[in-house]
Amino acid sequence: MHNTRALRLGRALERFPDIVGRLGAMVDRFCTALDCVDVGFLPDGTLDQLPLPSQIGATRVGGIDLNKPRMRSALAAVAALSAAPDGFTVADLAARVQAMTGQPETAYTVRQAAYDLRKLRGKALVSKPGRTRRYHVPPQSARTITALLTLRDHVIGPIVAGVRSPRLGRKPSHWTAVDRDYEAMRITMHRLFDHTGISAAAVAA
Repeated sequence: MHNTRALRLGRALERFPDIVGRLGAMVDRFCTALDCVDVGFLPDGTLDQLPLPSQIGATRVGGIDLNKPRMRSALAAVAALSAAPDGFTVADLAARVQAMTGQPETAYTVRQAAYDLRKLRGKALVSKPGRTRRYHVPPQSARTITALLTLRDHVIGPIVAGVRSPRLGRKPSHWTAVDRDYEAMRITMHRLFDHTGISAAAVAA
């Protein structure tokens, strides 16, 4: 523990058991967060419900559009902050998005971060207990966020990009199990597109 003041338990010797208990709980939450981020899960109906508006008290907020880079960046930043032992603030989210995307403060402001967090709260992907200004990511929500990002960036994106090519070309020097899965799926998607009448290439007008 580099900053014992952050625990707000004092530093007297008689508080040592309380300090150890608090640190142990932090480790437990951190390991749980890592496990949830590592293994994603999408409940039924999630993709249909995400774009729909939601309600936080008397306030109506917009839905979540995974096609927007800003929303994907916010989700990735929330996933990265999910292991924070005491949660994170709006300013923490804005700073993490800026760091991950290389954008300046003017490109993703604290105000935008606050609005994105309201959207995520509306979908129960983050929580804000009581009157605190700190946000937390429940374990199940961390799994959902991970699954959404993986599906969009590592499944749908590569498949759509790969299906445009009639053949793979040069094999990578390291042919992993994931590479073989992508290639098998690319070939299967070509057949599916043929059967359903979808053209993988642009059609001249």
